[in-house]
Amino acid sequence: MTDEGNTSRSGSASTGSGPSLPTVPREPLCRLIGTDGNVFSIIGRVRRALEHDGQPDRAREFVKRVFASKSYDEALALCLEYVEVK
Repeated sequence: MTDEGNTSRSGSASTGSGPSLPTVPREPLCRLIGTDGNVFSIIGRVRRALEHDGQPDRAREFVKRVFASKSYDEALALCLEYVEVK
């Protein structure tokens, strides 16, 4: 018998003993595939997904980091750190 209900998104289960692992922030779903590839449009979609998921602080952090990025590819990589792309 398996107990799949006690595992988190990262696949680890809490056993109640030993030090706790740092909590990994939830990555909300964000539709980017098949949408406008303009970097500002992408930034807006990711920011809104984070805000709608109740993560306004992460949304601000994301925007700050992405505007400091040096290239389109770096900006896209940051998007993948913050949301799950669908």
